[in-house]
Amino acid sequence: MKGLLAKSGFFAYIAVVFLNAFVDLGHKIIVQNTVFKVYDGNTQIMLTAIVNALILLPFILFFSPSGFLSDKYPKNRVMRAAAWAALGLTLAITLCYYRGWFIAAFCMTFLLAVQSAFYSPAKYGYIKTLLGKERLGEGNGAVQAVTITSILLGTFVYSILFESRYDANLHLKESAILSAIAPLGWLLVANSLVQLVFAYRVPELEQTTRSMHFDWGDYWRGRALRQNIEPIRKQPVIRLAIIGLAMFWSVSQVMLATFPAFAKETLGETNTVMIQGTLAASGLGIMFGALLAGRLSRKHIELALIPMGAAGIVMGLALIPNIGSNAGHVANFMMIGMMGGFFIVPLNALIQFHAGDNELGKVLAGNNLFQNIAMLLFLLVTVALSSAGASAVLILSLLVGVALCGSCYTVVKLPQSLARFVLLRGQRGKRTRIEVLGIRNLPESGAALLVGKPGGDDWALLQIASPRPIKLVLQRELYQSSYMNWWFRLCGAVPADQGPLPAAALGKIVGMLDDKQVVYRHSSASPEGNHGVTESQIELLQACRSVTARVWIIPYSIQCLGSPPATVVAFGKPEPDTIARDELQHKLEALEASARQEWDQDSSLATKTLS
Repeated sequence: MKGLLAKSGFFAYIAVVFLNAFVDLGHKIIVQNTVFKVYDGNTQIMLTAIVNALILLPFILFFSPSGFLSDKYPKNRVMRAAAWAALGLTLAITLCYYRGWFIAAFCMTFLLAVQSAFYSPAKYGYIKTLLGKERLGEGNGAVQAVTITSILLGTFVYSILFESRYDANLHLKESAILSAIAPLGWLLVANSLVQLVFAYRVPELEQTTRSMHFDWGDYWRGRALRQNIEPIRKQPVIRLAIIGLAMFWSVSQVMLATFPAFAKETLGETNTVMIQGTLAASGLGIMFGALLAGRLSRKHIELALIPMGAAGIVMGLALIPNIGSNAGHVANFMMIGMMGGFFIVPLNALIQFHAGDNELGKVLAGNNLFQNIAMLLFLLVTVALSSAGASAVLILSLLVGVALCGSCYTVVKLPQSLARFVLLRGQRGKRTRIEVLGIRNLPESGAALLVGKPGGDDWALLQIASPRPIKLVLQRELYQSSYMNWWFRLCGAVPADQGPLPAAALGKIVGMLDDKQVVYRHSSASPEGNHGVTESQIELLQACRSVTARVWIIPYSIQCLGSPPATVVAFGKPEPDTIARDELQHKLEALEASARQEWDQDSSLATKTLS
């Protein structure tokens, strides 16, 4: 985080992120606590689910215009406009509190969410604009941690202040409760005002795209929706990451909507500070998980966190119905949150990496759309189950199966996330420290061929380092290895014998490149002569000329550097597929030298910082 704060404009940006979440959460907590005090059982679950649904609905309704604004205008300007809207809305909310207008305050939740729907694509898109590709994982970790910190702090602050002004003997109706806590509205207004000040300190790093125009006719007829989801449809990794995120947040919504009634029934807990505090433990866990995920993803995207986080979430959900104490639930919710942080940080970074710069707003708005549709559907199912008399214990138990299916689907469809575990198993449990340089040189889309000096574990190290899935062409004896064959099949690897490839194998590789995939051919052969580029790699270079799509040649270097030693994977700048063998060899040698130099500089800087 210290390195990010040194970046000009990052502190103002992260302050806006913090304050926006703090304001949105504050009003939601006040409404939810009012519902908790007045209603019980299934009615309480239904009203809590409806509150959450009102927050989600604007992200669905305004998906197209929010993505358009984020792509057309500088993202800092969009954040400023959202900050002005938040200030006006919090003033109106404060009026509702003082007049005791519960229905109006309930509905203001929807309007505050409209502001967030337009703010969200700009907020997440600005990470890539400000920090670049190399620090996407680190930046997402920081944003998730700050957002959750805001939610955690807001949960405690507003719940404690709510309880301090609530009197069970006097405040028996919604209107009386709102009138009693009305001064809390001025805290919302003050936070909105400070958010506005910081929004004007976020630097402008983009230009308005004047050629972009929004067709409201297409929007009302649904054509804009089809156009805006096109970038998601054509990028399988983005689509799968969105499914994983949608599953996590949907399960979380049901858990948050159901647990208060569960605690009231099984633990006899009626204090909103205790209830919200227990739920906030998941936020604390996400904060720690996101910070650690960002640290582990420094200069690359650590995909191994995805299966680890998925397994932890399922385990934590399975424990909820079997825990009989507040302390036990706090510890379990914190663990679920931490695993959630591991799960969502790399998935968000994958979405941002694979989205083109001119489509980032659409993709992020689409991410919001599908996540919120999924969450809304889950909440509607929760309302239906509650109406049918299903207990909170039953609903929480059903979540375990849903989370297990969703987690398995995400991991199976993103098998590259298991590369680190496969490598560790191949090395019989040895710990592997991997550092990545030059991730900005990997194009987010399009056909690419990885070329470098051959090595035994390059196939796994490159997949760990690359945020894009790599289509592997492997020696047959490695492909048929008993402990790794399942993973190779899952990844769609192509087995090949040593030496020239048969026509069928070459046809498969050309097809992969035509499908705009990243291809790597594994070889354990020694470089011929003084060349690091092997004959098998030259064969693939020649095959590139049969590909209809444009193919980029990406040089790579893998070296063991430093003390304690680290495996450093470096990617060079993309080269055209017409590059000569001697020139490519020169590029590889220059990449090795520059990687050693950059690594030495980074290590020297880290040593000075520690001293």
